[in-house]
Amino acid sequence: MNNEVWNGAGRRIHMQEVGTRDGLQVEPAFVPTEDKIALVNALSRAGLAKIEVTAFVSPQAIPALRDAEQVLREIERVPGVVYSALVPNVRGAERAIDARANEMNLVMSASESHNLANLRMTRQQSYQALSAVNAIARDAGTAVNVSLSCSFGCPMEGDVPEATVLDWCARYVDELGARGVTLCDTTGMAYPSQVAALVRAFRERWPDTELTLHFHNTRGMGLANVLASIAAGADRFDASLGGLGGCPYAPGATGNVCSEEIVHALALMGYDTGVDLARLLEAARRLPALVGHAVPSQIVAAGRRLDLHPRPADFDAIRERALARG
Repeated sequence: MNNEVWNGAGRRIHMQEVGTRDGLQVEPAFVPTEDKIALVNALSRAGLAKIEVTAFVSPQAIPALRDAEQVLREIERVPGVVYSALVPNVRGAERAIDARANEMNLVMSASESHNLANLRMTRQQSYQALSAVNAIARDAGTAVNVSLSCSFGCPMEGDVPEATVLDWCARYVDELGARGVTLCDTTGMAYPSQVAALVRAFRERWPDTELTLHFHNTRGMGLANVLASIAAGADRFDASLGGLGGCPYAPGATGNVCSEEIVHALALMGYDTGVDLARLLEAARRLPALVGHAVPSQIVAAGRRLDLHPRPADFDAIRERALARG
């Protein structure tokens, strides 16, 4: 990792919030619609570049997001913030357009096994289905981002060859004209040198395509992978408020990298995320009451680096005794 990564020098890093979709979809407790709307509004005011608000999926499959239309229609739209939604099929695309999504996020896996287990389709079948969604989005003038799950490894197959990942990127960028691609570390298998190599390879082929990195912190390498990506030329990252999230096909997998932890670290290193950390923390502190349990966020638990604590009640007496001893 080059020395420049340790000194951000005001370099712009775009932070994208996925907790309101990727995080809430796996929570057993249904977060009331009005609370979801309030949470998105708080995130908008905190300065996130993009918010993946919800997913237009079957309410039977993901009941936690059964209020997708209402949430996306009723949020307050802050100029400059992109409001995205996950869209798996044509019907979902129609619903997203009707609810005024700025962007459709289309998802498939770079791994055949994970795609079959997660989506019940082969990769080719997913590509054909998402091609139809892309056509609808293009006709509606709605931007498309494609997220490739398991870009850094599959829990059932192991390593996914870099060439395989790039071949699927080519099909979406070169053939379908997707505006952006997200390389997803769905189950937390990525490591820094691997990440840097794939980011460099992507940037060499598609320097003008919007590239996002989506990491999970399953094995404790989330922040290291973010820094390796930055060193290799990436400037856009998904993260989840409170560190919520997970994957049903990776037992023990933790949530996404935590939004407030990444913003906190990058700010200390001099990067410009455009995010008001105090507002972000205020939003994160709402989560335990909403989801019914503590969240993984270390910044929520311990505070920011310079959130100082009071001295002991008997500090003055301790000092006096120490000075008296000479």
